[in-house]
Formats: sequence, structure tokens, C-alpha cells
Amino acid sequence: MNLKEIYFKLLLQIGFHQNDIQVHWLTLQKAYSQKNRYYHNLTHLENMILSFNKYHSEIQSPNETLYAIFYHDIVYNAKKTDNELKSAEFALSILPKEITINRTLVFDMIVATKQHEHNKNEDTNWLIDFDLEILAKDWEDYQNYYEQIRKEYKIYPDFLYKPGRKKALQHFLESTNLFQTETYRMLYETKARENIQKEIAQL
Repeated sequence: MNLKEIYFKLLLQIGFHQNDIQVHWLTLQKAYSQKNRYYHNLTHLENMILSFNKYHSEIQSPNETLYAIFYHDIVYNAKKTDNELKSAEFALSILPKEITINRTLVFDMIVATKQHEHNKNEDTNWLIDFDLEILAKDWEDYQNYYEQIRKEYKIYPDFLYKPGRKKALQHFLESTNLFQTETYRMLYETKARENIQKEIAQL
């Protein structure tokens, strides 16, 4: 996948000046390539865009959704709890005034990736599900995912990290649905719950 090409095409389409796009791309690439990003990196974006492409026909606002994918983790600091808000603010801050995009929708989409709860906007539900699809991968891929997350939180010793991780995973299990679209629930809900339960047992 040529992430840069997809990014350039999107920004041109929604009204960015071509001369500015390279600068924005370098900023985005640098952010997602930071050495402390073991999971929330460019590969994560690529996987979300693969899912976006697969279900493109279901999405009503594709430009907003794709733009939100690119910027939903632009700000990521394991010590902070406002990464999604900061990412949403950043995503809007670089939009040209004359841009043809729904700013409110982009902002709400990115912020929604914090709680991963059902949203009245169905495109946001798709975005949330793309973000969490990793939970339903084969066990080897899931195990690699949670090991990458542990590395991102390596500043915390096990006696702090493990209870926090377990609490977050239990919260997922206690949710009525892990996934917010009917399609994802049918395809992935059972497998995701199995993976989460297996991880909890190992904590």
C-alpha cells in the first residue's frame, strides 16, 4: 500500500494546496514513526485503510472518514489521557479555511476513538470498528498486538500496568457489543471476546 499516495490524493480532493501537502505528510509520517510507537504507527494506519477500502460502499462520508483515520492517533503519548482530543484539535488546525469537509464530523470521529462506544453517526461506528479490528485477529497476531501495546507502556512496571490493562479489557467484555456495526459484530465479536479473555488469563 502506498500510504503517501492515498494521503496526497485525499488532501488534494478536499481542497488542500498541493505545495502544502508534502509538509503535512512529513509531519504525519514523523509523528507515526516515533521510536516509542510499536503499535500506533503507520502500519496501524495501513490496516485501517485496508478495512476502509473493503467497506467503502457502506460509508456515507468517505473523505471525512479517511481523513479521520490518518489523524486519529497523530498525537500519542502513553502518559496522557487526552491524546484523542489533541489529535482531533490538530486535525482541524491544519485545514484550510476554504476546505470542503465536515469539520465537526472529523472532530467527533477522532474523539470517539477514545471510548469506542456506539455513535449516532454510522460512519463513526465504522471508524471505531476499523480501529478495533485487531482484537479479532488470529491469536498470533493478537498476541503481537498486545506485546506492542506493552512496549508502548514500558514506562510503567508490571505491578501498575497489568491491573490497568486488565481493567481496560474487562471494560470491553462488559460492553454489550465490542463492535458497533452489525457487520463487524457478526464477523468478529466472538473471536474478539475469546482473545480478550485469553489475554486477561495471562496477566
